[in-house]
Amino acid sequence: MSTKRLRVLVLICSTRPNALGPAVGTWLTETLAPSTHALDVDLVPVALGDLRLPFLDEEEHPSSGVYQHEHTRRWSETVAAADGFIVVTPEYNYGMPAALKNALDYLSAEWAWKPMGFVSYGNTSAGTRAVQHAKQVISTLRLVPMGATVALRIADAHQQGSFQPAARHAEAAVGLLAELARVAHALAPLRAHDRATPGPLPGSYAKRLHPEDGPHVTVLQRCCWVDEAIANNTLDLPALHETPAQVQEWLTQWDATGLWHYGRLVGMVRTLRHGKELHIGRLAVAPDARGQGLGHWLLRTAETRGQGCKRLLLTTGTGSNQNLAFYQRQGYAPLPPASDNGEVSLGKDLTA
Repeated sequence: MSTKRLRVLVLICSTRPNALGPAVGTWLTETLAPSTHALDVDLVPVALGDLRLPFLDEEEHPSSGVYQHEHTRRWSETVAAADGFIVVTPEYNYGMPAALKNALDYLSAEWAWKPMGFVSYGNTSAGTRAVQHAKQVISTLRLVPMGATVALRIADAHQQGSFQPAARHAEAAVGLLAELARVAHALAPLRAHDRATPGPLPGSYAKRLHPEDGPHVTVLQRCCWVDEAIANNTLDLPALHETPAQVQEWLTQWDATGLWHYGRLVGMVRTLRHGKELHIGRLAVAPDARGQGLGHWLLRTAETRGQGCKRLLLTTGTGSNQNLAFYQRQGYAPLPPASDNGEVSLGKDLTA
């Protein structure tokens, strides 16, 4: 599961003057404020009317991702940065508002593999027919509609001249956000896969590791360096003792690549350039994923960053015979003098 804080857009769809939508959106965000802390969610209200999107005016098909207009590029960036959506919508003539349909039609890949929940309002049907209409469209865009919804009958939600939905509606809203958060985390591997470099295994992908990946890296290190500790008869290995905060710190300094398989971090490597030398470190593959060429693939990925360097450098434990044999097969040779701290340095000359 992802450890990233979720960004959820609350889309206020009605653009009609004096519409009820802004009041519904305010009620929703205020009602959900306590739950956002527990669920690690940021709610970001977005009024579609403020986007000033004309009716779709791009020449290229949205699936191309080629946008000529600044309003489209801004909308693309906003949607791409989100992990999920809650749509606050009225019902117009048994359907969703044109503004919502238009906003959906502008984009394609930016919507994919993200959950979308609905808070509808109306008279007889409480806006539910608009939701059913919208679900036909969003499924085509690979958005994932939530089963949980909030449906507000306008007459029931107005109490003493103000907009005050009943307690059951607040409970339904909290349930909607909880379901959306679970699904957003579950879909995170699919979103990452679409944005990342394909990996060597079916369902695998590689992407740069960021500080938010620190907990995943910490777990992988502790799984992998147990073998190193046994081979070298020592527990004094930094990778076994680093906290997630310490891992996050070095992730800001090193260029680190993670190899993910269906949402799980199964391998990593990091590099750091010093002048004409490229230092390679923390090459790791989860114990149950070894024997499939992942270490070789990660090493080759790291080596591609050595363009313009004269030498590649790495270290391993003096007792890590399997590692030493692997690196020597890849063209690395031990460098004198031998270290007295239980490590051996290896290098590969790139000038030959």
